[in-house]
Amino acid sequence: MKPIASLSLDLDNKWSYMKTHGDAGWDKYPTYLDLVVPRFLKVLHERDMKMTVFIVGQDAAREENFEALASISAAGHEIGNHSFNHEPWLHLYSEQELVSELAKTEEHLERVTGQCPIGFRGPGFSFCDLLLKILIRRGYKYDCSTFPTYLGPLARMYYFMSTKLTAEQRAERKQLFGKFNEGFRPLKPFTWNFPEGQLTEIPVTTMPLFKVPIHASYILYLAQFSRFTAINYWRMALTMCRMMGVAPSLLLHPLDFMGCDDDKDLAFFPAMGRPAEPKVELVSQMLDMMSQHYDIRPMKDHAAAIAEMNTKNHKQASGRTPAVRA
Repeated sequence: MKPIASLSLDLDNKWSYMKTHGDAGWDKYPTYLDLVVPRFLKVLHERDMKMTVFIVGQDAAREENFEALASISAAGHEIGNHSFNHEPWLHLYSEQELVSELAKTEEHLERVTGQCPIGFRGPGFSFCDLLLKILIRRGYKYDCSTFPTYLGPLARMYYFMSTKLTAEQRAERKQLFGKFNEGFRPLKPFTWNFPEGQLTEIPVTTMPLFKVPIHASYILYLAQFSRFTAINYWRMALTMCRMMGVAPSLLLHPLDFMGCDDDKDLAFFPAMGRPAEPKVELVSQMLDMMSQHYDIRPMKDHAAAIAEMNTKNHKQASGRTPAVRA
């Protein structure tokens, strides 16, 4: 039997990329969901795979997105909470603001997709202890906002170089993609323990030992220079995951299924200088390679398997007879 691994997609919309990037016009909420959603649903349908799609509440609140979002749930995929306003500085929010972010998103997601989320991922991997405690109080089963890599500051610097952000905007985004010490966080799932209860954490998987990113956008970035190198990088990542006993949680983004032939405004995003077709082909190949070794499931199934294993291990540990020394 193959070990369970998970697959998710952060459904960041065009306006949310523009907002984080500091581009004008984001507040008109331009969308590409009607274009990209059918593409990734087709790729998953062809492989009989299900995943978790983390949706931004603001998109679920806008009528022009209803059909695309409803189609995700109708296809059998899990719906997750990706905040309401998609601001990667949740650590600066008050408790009231955090509760509002979650509650408004839950309301709109349930109305549009028929699902009330039990999983959360912060935009830009943004989270804090207060947010985790609120998630527990609201009945969430898992979080997946940790991104264990040392390269967060480099990614942030690269991102800032392509923007015209004000000093205030840079201050808001100063923890975008995480700090250097995020690389010391565990790769394997673990449990947050608070007085409010427990919450399963499923990190976005990075390369074991080296902690360099392996999610699809990075593989596509490498493929700009060499497809051979990109595929072998992914093959090495899967091999190291198997060697280290890490069941990968692979992260996708909408722009992994789009290219310069679809939208020229997002050229600052890695690999958006390439047309869509070869990008979709490469992501499809990544999924095929992953499925050779893992049973790919939505995040909720991965979280449930982890909780079941933890319960089993706890029972075994508590049921052991203490050793008696002569």
